Amino acid sequence: MRDPENAIVEVELPDDFDDFWAAGLADCASYPLDPVLTEMPSLSTDKVIVYDLRYTSYGGLRIAGWYTVPRDGPAPFPALVTIPGYMSEPTIPKEWSELGYAALAVAPRGKLRSNDVFNPGYPGLLTHNIVDHHTYGYRGFYLDVVRAVEVLLDRPEVDDLRIGLQGSSQGGGLGISTAALMPDVIRCVAAGAPYLCGIMTAPTLTRSYPYEEINEYLRLHPKDVDRVRETVAYYDGLNFAPKVRAPTLLYLGLEDDVCPPETGFALRRVLTCETTLHAYPHCAHHAGLPGVLRIVEDFLAEHLTPGR
Repeated sequence: MRDPENAIVEVELPDDFDDFWAAGLADCASYPLDPVLTEMPSLSTDKVIVYDLRYTSYGGLRIAGWYTVPRDGPAPFPALVTIPGYMSEPTIPKEWSELGYAALAVAPRGKLRSNDVFNPGYPGLLTHNIVDHHTYGYRGFYLDVVRAVEVLLDRPEVDDLRIGLQGSSQGGGLGISTAALMPDVIRCVAAGAPYLCGIMTAPTLTRSYPYEEINEYLRLHPKDVDRVRETVAYYDGLNFAPKVRAPTLLYLGLEDDVCPPETGFALRRVLTCETTLHAYPHCAHHAGLPGVLRIVEDFLAEHLTPGR
């Protein structure tokens, strides 16, 4: 009988974890952000202006996003970065701007509008260069979200004291890592069914993708198991979590066969910030959606106060 709330999920913290990510941030800082926003009248509405966004991230790659702002309302606006799931593409976040946010939906490297140079495919990203933590595909992917936040910090219509993160699955996991890497900037995080937490434990609890990519890789390369474990420790949300300061909302499905709930509860245990957890029986990877969306909206409004 599974007991996800009390399951043991352990991840070793690399001695140079902080130095490793400091080096990645330094690499990003060596490239001008060079954001370019192009207004998209055909996608805009009478309430929201839509922009195509391009900016420079880790390794000098140009990254895409959708940026939306309210046409009216009291600027500066609170801002929200929405982060896509593993298989999904970012949608234009007009619904968030209708609620009063400047919203940036980031398309990290490998997504359709950011895959000219880096395109490992889906499946493929989770195991791309997985035996070397320096060149692992997710390194730039994580930092692309950090750079998206930096775009918001440069926008005159954004209140840089009110920036939050929102996403589910991969979006939830990268919300945790981004909040940890930018603790003085991020004011709140809403993370559903967080992926990339307990990365080596999760494949033992599910045979669903994306984690099944690790099982498949190790069936072909069984001698690499220690190298894989060493790499993913640098990317595991459980190692980022203690560095998160922002209030955090977690929501989980207790029958999630993609991101096992054991890993979500493990994340809750290692978060030291103000944390609220909603766990939904009989729910799979949707983790309570669409009903939980109202809870997410209320949580973000509490900490970012749109319309102030």
